[in-house]
Amino acid sequence: MSAPASAPVTGNAGIDLDVGWKLHPQVALRPEPFGALLYHFGTRKLSFLKNRTIVAVVEALPSHADARSALRAQGIGDDAAAQYARALGTLAESHMIVPA
Repeated sequence: MSAPASAPVTGNAGIDLDVGWKLHPQVALRPEPFGALLYHFGTRKLSFLKNRTIVAVVEALPSHADARSALRAQGIGDDAAAQYARALGTLAESHMIVPA
């Protein structure tokens, strides 16, 4: 499944960091020692977040006007933002996160 045409996902570049994002309403995030599990109750898809920083970013998304602000709040500067934009893009393509 690909992201809806209206979702600001930019392919291999990831998501549009200047847009607000949040967990899909049917997604549960469960912290684990390695990072976290994301489970989408609608699609029954399971995703693994293997990095605690990306878990913190995903958890922070709803509290920020845009993804870039959520990254900065976790100490991620513009030099590393592209890497996280790609990771968040993967989550958007699987409908784990959606535009806010």
